[in-house]
Amino acid sequence: MAIAPLTPPQRVLLTLVALFGLLGPNGVFIYYALFRWNDLLAGMRHPVALAFVIEAMVVMVLLAAMIALRPIGRWGWKTFLALSLIGGLAFSIPALILMNAPRITK
Repeated sequence: MAIAPLTPPQRVLLTLVALFGLLGPNGVFIYYALFRWNDLLAGMRHPVALAFVIEAMVVMVLLAAMIALRPIGRWGWKTFLALSLIGGLAFSIPALILMNAPRITK
């Protein structure tokens, strides 16, 4: 199942969402992972934060399995997993769509 070509406004919107996912929520995580490790570990001991992390991992694996069963283009589930680990789901989903969607030719 291939992705339909995206219009320029759709590409811009997906790019903005991917950048938000990479620099927004995931940027905070990366900052704490690199510069405030003790605070990050303290946060991970909180049951609600841990539940959100576990849920994100489960959703990531389920989406990767879905992409493996129904490929959406050249870039598949391994790329999706790598993008998810780098920048979270708000980054990896729009980024993978952008990577696999053909450009509209005139």
